[in-house]
Amino acid sequence: MRKIKYKKGRKLQHITLEYTGTQKEHETEMQLFVYDNEDVVEYEKFTVLALNTCIDYTKNNWLNIHGLNDINLLKTIGAHFKLDDFLLADILNTTKRTKLEEQKDVLFFNIKSLLPSEYSDNISVEQISFILKDGILISFQEKRSDFFTHIRERLRTHAGIVRTKKVDYLLYLLLDAVMENFYITIEDEEDKIEELINLTKKGADPIILEKIENHRDNFNFLKRSIIPLRDSLYYLKTIKDDDTYNGIEKETFSFFIRLHQKSLELLEQIDSDMSSLESASNFYFSEQSRKMNEIMKTLTIISAVFIPLTFIVGVYGMNFEYMPELKAKNGYFIVLGAMVLLVIALIIYFKKRRWF
Repeated sequence: MRKIKYKKGRKLQHITLEYTGTQKEHETEMQLFVYDNEDVVEYEKFTVLALNTCIDYTKNNWLNIHGLNDINLLKTIGAHFKLDDFLLADILNTTKRTKLEEQKDVLFFNIKSLLPSEYSDNISVEQISFILKDGILISFQEKRSDFFTHIRERLRTHAGIVRTKKVDYLLYLLLDAVMENFYITIEDEEDKIEELINLTKKGADPIILEKIENHRDNFNFLKRSIIPLRDSLYYLKTIKDDDTYNGIEKETFSFFIRLHQKSLELLEQIDSDMSSLESASNFYFSEQSRKMNEIMKTLTIISAVFIPLTFIVGVYGMNFEYMPELKAKNGYFIVLGAMVLLVIALIIYFKKRRWF
């Protein structure tokens, strides 16, 4: 049973502009922030007609797009900012893995945002893409969410240093916000693993093993999502002295190095959690074996008690004519008493040996 809510879209050509995600009911909306150290202007319900009049290239610009269903709007955005069609195709194709694409005047970055589902053990997946180009950062989200709410507030209230920096620093903040979702997801998985470990101590219900395997699938999916992110961030921090793309300030590279370090920490945490999950699985099988051994021990003790009784009954069940005990007046009661005493003696012996 697949526990990941991640629809595998059909394979498309590299420049085919077709949204392959699952959030097809969300309308495409745009929001624009134009800011610098002195001021910030926010445009809600931004339209493509205002691209030429509202964007100020003497300041920093953040264009955030929610919903990827309006292909014509995205084509207009691509034409206005002179983006290659294959970049737009990568934005719309949510089956692509995390990647970094560097061009002369454009930096493209897409990332998978993972969050736990509220009422199940599933993991919800959303692809978020970024384009950094000439003083403007464009972000593409499959649906409206609150991933970046705190960053918008920092822009509005001039909190921190975001308005004193270029949009490359804003890209760092957005990527950092998305990576925080990995921590939330991992912590949620850890809480569920702790519950499973407690359940294995109380019983050996087969459903526990099924849940363990489901969470193992979740961790493997998390790992497959973070590894390409780690590789992309490593490449990003290594282009500091590269003349191909100069849209990132030299002093900002240290922040992207932090993100790379975070990705390494996430992978280490996942490896540790998978070890805990393996321990839970081993404990489950150990508990199963222990219970089976207890059953076998009980059956063995019962057999050991009844073997001598069976022997006595077998002896006196033989059809020999000359058996003195058969003629004794109290022979029957003597044999029964001897059998009871034998049982008591065996139980005392087993008890002293701590066999039960």
